Amino acid sequence: MTTEHLLDDRPLAPLRTMVNKVPEVTVYFWIIKVLTTGMGETASDLLARLLGPVPAVALGGLALVASLAVQFAVRRYVAWVYWTAIVMVSVFGTMAADVLHVGLGISYAVSTPLFLTALAAVFALWYASERTLSIHSIRTRRREAFYWAAVLATFALGTAAGDLTATVGFGYLGSVALFAAAICVPALAHRFTGLNAVTAFWTAYVITRPLGASLADWMALGQARGGLGLGLEPVTLAWTVAIVCFVAYLAVSRQDVER
Repeated sequence: MTTEHLLDDRPLAPLRTMVNKVPEVTVYFWIIKVLTTGMGETASDLLARLLGPVPAVALGGLALVASLAVQFAVRRYVAWVYWTAIVMVSVFGTMAADVLHVGLGISYAVSTPLFLTALAAVFALWYASERTLSIHSIRTRRREAFYWAAVLATFALGTAAGDLTATVGFGYLGSVALFAAAICVPALAHRFTGLNAVTAFWTAYVITRPLGASLADWMALGQARGGLGLGLEPVTLAWTVAIVCFVAYLAVSRQDVER
């Protein structure tokens, strides 16, 4: 799936429009997306360990609000601004899922369909209002608000789904294999069976979350939990450096700027 499959040419009132606020869908988009999911998973766990759950959630919430405020303030897609907001959504989305499980004692088997329902509600409201779910029609404030609500819901859903599979017998490495296979399904269905491009995109977008998070957990957690035992700090740092390098490349090359 690339940008041309996701364009929406529905006319908008001139006073309400602005330059599209999201990047083109390229291979770099998917690489950075997976990296942010893994980094958000381990960073969330690291902050909770260092600061405690409540201060970590408060700090994550403030960082998310600040990053989204900057994203809404700019009038066009800016790589650093957009991907910083995605990272903060990843961190806070992980915390949201963990609060339900650890703080409120809600099992992943319950929170996963709960977040799925929340995502479906966002999509339903978005479509009822705008008649499109295309990410390349984000040219009004209202569409941008729907977009980020959907993104936050996908991260929370993906976190819960990944933790669910890891705790019901797949383990972290097994979950990586499961979601790596699952993410191929919408791409193949779009290519060979005519699955709607927007549906295929959002399905793959949701799956990137448990894929990246499971991979990062497998690398960071101890062998007693089925991981490599590299530690939260090294994995968080390594994935952060990788994100910075890719985003810096895109900021300079502008290969993901809509033409």
